[in-house]
Amino acid sequence: MDIDFDRALDAVGPRLRALRKQRETTLADLSTRTGISVSTLSRLESGARKPTLELLFPLARAHGVTLDELVDAPTTGDPRIHLRPVTHHGMTMVPLTRRAGGIQAYKIVIEAGSARKEPEPKTHEGYEWIYILNGRLRVVLGEHDLILVPGEAAEFDTRQPHWFGAADDDAVEFLSLFGKQGERAHFRARPQSRAG
Repeated sequence: MDIDFDRALDAVGPRLRALRKQRETTLADLSTRTGISVSTLSRLESGARKPTLELLFPLARAHGVTLDELVDAPTTGDPRIHLRPVTHHGMTMVPLTRRAGGIQAYKIVIEAGSARKEPEPKTHEGYEWIYILNGRLRVVLGEHDLILVPGEAAEFDTRQPHWFGAADDDAVEFLSLFGKQGERAHFRARPQSRAG
């Protein structure tokens, strides 16, 4: 499984280069659009740097593709571990992780046309973080009614009444990290270097 995962990551660089060439975009142009340095982009394309989600999200957005198109995620080959999508009321949830406890990851697709549905906010134990991949997501959270677009994220306590739906007639895709009450997604950033 680790070998398959490494192969999938190794294939990201050539895929990024092909997308950029296909769109006739320079590394400098792509750097301006994504905020990723030219040297990092070059190292990603050559395979000298392993891709991370923090790098792939803005690149997928800049190229107008999904993360699935950038990373051909391997399957485990073990039918006991195959993670199957679940569809319910026009929403498809694709599990991206399966482990007991801890934060669970999902890719969620809401079908086109759900904008006409009346919001029915629900509550449950937990904490959720979402990141919009494609489309426009309408989020009703307590008394707030928000529209999130690709590249935007939100986090909230799921004991607060909440509801998701497409903001218009197009489908919407987003990533969801969900944990039990008290668990939150933690982001680690490299400290800034200090002059001196």
